[in-house]
Amino acid sequence: MITQSKYLTMKDRPVSERPYEKCLEYGAGSLTDGELLAVILRSGTKNCSALDLACMLLDAHPLHKGITGLHHMDLPSLTSIPGIGNVKAVELLCVAELARRLASSPGVRARDFSSPELIADCYMEQMRHLEEEHVKLLMLNGKHCLIREEEISVGTANSACVSARDIFMTALKYQAVYLILIHNHPSGDPEPSRQDLVLTRQIREAGDLLGIPLSDHIIIGNQRFISLRERKMM
Repeated sequence: MITQSKYLTMKDRPVSERPYEKCLEYGAGSLTDGELLAVILRSGTKNCSALDLACMLLDAHPLHKGITGLHHMDLPSLTSIPGIGNVKAVELLCVAELARRLASSPGVRARDFSSPELIADCYMEQMRHLEEEHVKLLMLNGKHCLIREEEISVGTANSACVSARDIFMTALKYQAVYLILIHNHPSGDPEPSRQDLVLTRQIREAGDLLGIPLSDHIIIGNQRFISLRERKMM
């Protein structure tokens, strides 16, 4: 006769399998993604531990599996998971937002922006999860350090409208010496479109006339980026 296996609560598990105790003993870096989420969730349901619930959450998004899925879920999609109510959903949304803000915090952005790699490293986590095209204007001083960042356009999944007039009015306001454009491709493929190349040429030519050169246009994909300056496409 087949008997149903007993459901294991966290207290039933060995100490080495309890995320909270494991964190105390070995540090947060020793935890898997599921264990980190289990600590945040704190509790599961009657027949589902916090760890089991965390594993369900990591598999919940139809396209983006794992921890990346958190960046693509909203309140209704989170609360549709049994065991996650408004309180847990809000906590998870706040964790995802903290991750975005940490990736672009002033302490990180104050670095030298003289190379595409440094810029992409700063903005990759902030922009690669976005589901619409976002265009940012980075204004730099004479040493290629960031003066100010402005989001100048939010578009659709495959395009964004950018005004050269708005770009240079903003650049003059903050006394920028150099400009860099950076935008994301929600498809994950950073290869530039014809529209990207036309916009880059227009901004570069206007910047040369005004004495505020466009140093680069960087396109962010999924863990990949392209510098049009490096590609000699501007």
